[in-house]
Amino acid sequence: MPLSWNEIKTRAVAFSKEWEHETSEDAEAKSFWDGICNAEGC
Repeated sequence: MPLSWNEIKTRAVAFSKEWEHETSEDAEAKSFWDGICNAEGC
């Protein structure tokens, strides 16, 4: 079942708060993209 827009928004806000202070882009690339995919319901 697809995610509702409200669920996507909730997940996106949580994702942005989790990553707001990350400084090691290269070291965390896979985790970052996994988080985006989770927020969008991939």
